Amino acid sequence: MDATVDGLVERIRRDLAEGADPVRAAQQQAYMKSVMPYRGLRLPQVRQLTKAALRDHPLADQGELVAAVTALWDGATYREEWYAALTALQVPTHRRWRDTSLLRLYDHLIVTGRWWDVVDDVSTHALRELVIADPLDVAPVVRAWAGDADLWRRRAALVCQVGARGNTDPCLLRDVIVSALTPPEELRDDFFVRKGIGWALRDYARTDPEWVRAFVDEHRSVLSPLSIREATKHLGETWATGE
Repeated sequence: MDATVDGLVERIRRDLAEGADPVRAAQQQAYMKSVMPYRGLRLPQVRQLTKAALRDHPLADQGELVAAVTALWDGATYREEWYAALTALQVPTHRRWRDTSLLRLYDHLIVTGRWWDVVDDVSTHALRELVIADPLDVAPVVRAWAGDADLWRRRAALVCQVGARGNTDPCLLRDVIVSALTPPEELRDDFFVRKGIGWALRDYARTDPEWVRAFVDEHRSVLSPLSIREATKHLGETWATGE
């Protein structure tokens, strides 16, 4: 690492240590079922101190951004370092560096993070941004992830358009759900896949409820009860249950 990146990473780790709350840390670790321990900071605190560190150690280019995120992530001994890495990645001033060349980094964060908090953060912010900005290059990657043998790539593909609203690509949404419903059964039937399908459909129902109704009707025989319940939460109970 160069001096800027090294100084930034050291500053963030020092500030996280100074803000430690052992009692809250134990509660957070238990709630998240995390092998990696916590320092005990709340997420707004992590974001605040990370942004403050970035103001004092501004990154010069995409290479420094990738180096800082990777150093914080791969060298993490407390989970807040992961949250700091994601904050550094996603601050608005770094938008100009977030392009398709970062897909490999996003994939690394997803397959090594392997839990909903970080996977969903990467997917519904950084990855969604690329899906909207460069669909020709990114949509094929997302479609491939939807049928991948890695559970968390599937999850990322399913939820990466959550929050896109009118920018949602319904063809991509349909394709990733259909792909995620393919065997092996242990992936198709996994809670995070079933919940992800429901979440993605429920979110898009705010934009196009008729599309979601039609999709659920067409695929009702293969969608899990959890996915259907989540997808139709705001569409009316009578219609959802078929009564």
